[in-house]
Amino acid sequence: MNVYVVEVAKRLAARGVEVDVFTRATSRALPPVVELAPGVLVRNVVAGPFEELEKTELPRYLCGFTSEVLRAEADHDPGHYDLLHTHYWLSGQAGWAAKRRWGVPLVHSMHTMAKVKNAALADGDTPEPRERVLGEEQVVQTADRLVANTAKEARELTGLYGASPSRVEVVTPGVDLSVFRPGAALTRGLPPHRSAAARRRLGLPRDAYVLLFVGRIQPLKAPDVLLRAAARMLEDDPRLRGRLVVAVVGGPSGSARCRPEGLHALAAELGLTDVVRFEPPRPQPELADWYRAADVTVVPSHNESFGLVAVESQACGTPVVAAAVGGLCTAVRDGESGVLVSGHDPADYAAVLRRLYDEPRLHARLARGAVRHAQRFGWDATVDRLLEVYTGALSTFSTSRVPAGVTV
Repeated sequence: MNVYVVEVAKRLAARGVEVDVFTRATSRALPPVVELAPGVLVRNVVAGPFEELEKTELPRYLCGFTSEVLRAEADHDPGHYDLLHTHYWLSGQAGWAAKRRWGVPLVHSMHTMAKVKNAALADGDTPEPRERVLGEEQVVQTADRLVANTAKEARELTGLYGASPSRVEVVTPGVDLSVFRPGAALTRGLPPHRSAAARRRLGLPRDAYVLLFVGRIQPLKAPDVLLRAAARMLEDDPRLRGRLVVAVVGGPSGSARCRPEGLHALAAELGLTDVVRFEPPRPQPELADWYRAADVTVVPSHNESFGLVAVESQACGTPVVAAAVGGLCTAVRDGESGVLVSGHDPADYAAVLRRLYDEPRLHARLARGAVRHAQRFGWDATVDRLLEVYTGALSTFSTSRVPAGVTV
């Protein structure tokens, strides 16, 4: 979601749309206002303690956050903001109040939905609370436009939340195709192989079979499925141990923050300590190196509203093996840019990953298809559609000018 907001804001500003991004301050050292890019201001709102909080703690500071957002607008002449675009249900609640005070349309993006998450909980995960469900229902009824990442999410908004279809718009997220791009071999049309330069920079053996997981370490993302699949592969063929590398790039989040050592313990329990490499979250240029260095990116999530990791990987020419859930069915074209797996049985993932290892021609075909498929998902296309959505929302307020926007 953070990537989405930043990339969209910068591209809106480049088209002459001024954007203010309101976010909760997590450090005293943060100045009240920071220029993220020309035309984009980040306003660090003081609401609650200056520290990262568990998401279950955030609702108690919602009133304070909302008050500070309204206070910031009061420092300007009336009509300073033309439109609100909120992200996630908590910001939607703040946007609900601001919409009424400012008399402007509210566009809202869910990104994830409690009812969808609760219907596909991983073992050991905690259900989303009733207060979130109610909060989302209120935002759905209040927003002038609801932005869904995929057609499936649009159907969930109408079917599970009773959203009016006339207010739901599908806008797929994007990736920065100037950062996430294939290696030299694919660029020149040669048979794909993993980037030797990227592997050298990352300290990966040139001849390794590298399986990559990128994302938050939490039950929803199911990194344990990849580890168990790797253990199954080694059980079936112990000779793979000398070549197999499982790279896990990301930090604990959600309920996993309470037990960040859990995945390390599982790796030890499965006898994978010498196979698994854990890395903290990485900036985008280095993350692109990880994608280019990997043979396959594995996305076994129990649910994804879209699946940005899958598209980033494919843009770098690395096929994806993903769960056939949610937005991943849009992000990955089964049999052309990767493979979609029904369910979360590690044996099923192990079978697909072993096949891609054994059949280099299949891997090469998927790698080329991955690049072609990812070209559909540039951020400029996302912003084109968002501007159409904004214009439609503004039409109910009898104005035709392009908005100066605000994202909460």
